[in-house]
Amino acid sequence: MVWDAIVATPKSALQAGFEFQQEIASMRKVLLSLVVVSLVALPVFAGKYNKVISVGQKAPDFSGVPAVQNGEDTSLTLSDLKDDVVVVVFLGNHCPVVQAYEDRLIDFTNAYKEKGVKVVGLSVNDLESDKLPGIKNYTKDHKSNYVYGYDESQKVGREYGAVVTPQFYVLDKERKIRYTGAMDDNQNEARVTKQYLRDAVDALLKGETPPVEETQARGCGVKYKRG
Repeated sequence: MVWDAIVATPKSALQAGFEFQQEIASMRKVLLSLVVVSLVALPVFAGKYNKVISVGQKAPDFSGVPAVQNGEDTSLTLSDLKDDVVVVVFLGNHCPVVQAYEDRLIDFTNAYKEKGVKVVGLSVNDLESDKLPGIKNYTKDHKSNYVYGYDESQKVGREYGAVVTPQFYVLDKERKIRYTGAMDDNQNEARVTKQYLRDAVDALLKGETPPVEETQARGCGVKYKRG
């Protein structure tokens, strides 16, 4: 009986060790599976330049934003827009860069209005010149042909990660963001060589992926409220 006990002891220890190693291996497999699943399921919340949103994600909704178009009061609700493509651009009347792009924005709106493309201008700047009364004056003076709204809460700007004006977002039929960034590659229209916005919209209208999906927007900083 003593001998049986002596022989049985190392055998039990070996068995226990083997079972312990199996448990460790099994736990490793489970942990590895969880890591893989989390990496696959983890949504991407920021792009290369935009630190809030990324190309491919659903565009943040907005509704009831006071706006003006062709001198008439209106309001903006994203879900109400039935166009194939929506171009959202954050603007600021005071900004020299926005002013430099105004003619280009008007030309773009004219060129695509019959192609199922809606241009939506938005201001969120906490400046009197960039609020709705200023927008009415600005659009009248420049004969702007796109709808232009003011979000006093600044919620839309923050949710889109808008940091400068002008900053563009191209939304497809499902209202997913397919391009974000600059309109083109040069503030001086005579020196433009790349038409990022037009190329992105043209691609979507053909059912294709935009050749460039994100660029760095350059302009005047958005004037957010502190706190």
